[in-house]
Amino acid sequence: MHIEEGVVTGAKIILSHATAAAAGLYTLKLAAGALRAQGAASLAARAGLATAATLLFFEVLPTWPVGVSEVHLILGSTLFLILGAAPAAIGLALGLLIQGLVFAPFDLPQYGMNVTTLLVPLFALQAVARRIIAPGTAYVDLRYGQALALSAAYQGGIVVWVAFWAFYGQGAEALPGILSFGAAYMLVLALEPLVDLAVLAGAKAARGLRGSGLVTPRLYA
Repeated sequence: MHIEEGVVTGAKIILSHATAAAAGLYTLKLAAGALRAQGAASLAARAGLATAATLLFFEVLPTWPVGVSEVHLILGSTLFLILGAAPAAIGLALGLLIQGLVFAPFDLPQYGMNVTTLLVPLFALQAVARRIIAPGTAYVDLRYGQALALSAAYQGGIVVWVAFWAFYGQGAEALPGILSFGAAYMLVLALEPLVDLAVLAGAKAARGLRGSGLVTPRLYA
């Protein structure tokens, strides 16, 4: 989902700074809630796990250039279900930043667009989770339909934001590339719910994680 160099240029890129700042402020709000709920050590550990996972997603898992961007297997819903919203958001932002600083410095000018594209769909996923998962339901007990809805919220959000940046920067000429990119992301949408359910099944078997501070309390509660 990387926004490529040259898609948005000049003064237009200022908008990405504003959207990234708004996403950052909301992440701080989530982090404050996580601090109150589980403490600094738990938040730091889960954010560290999310950061390492994000680097794995970007640098190790397969990537396909398609249309206006690249197709990555970014398991945002998996991070959310296992680690919680705040650690997932911090990890996605830090992982993307480290990737830019260490592996792909040419992506740094697009950091605001890319971090917005990763985080805002995560916040939408969180809102969907509140609506479709009953308060007393542990995440390890989710059904396929619920996992699919969460994945659709996240991956669909990524496609929408990539489309927005491409239209914003290039206008209607970006349409063919956007359509091919969106179609390719259907593969990710098909895979992610299955990965989520497999990871949740593993977590359900590993009850020792309950209360460890390494996972979100909702995983078992």
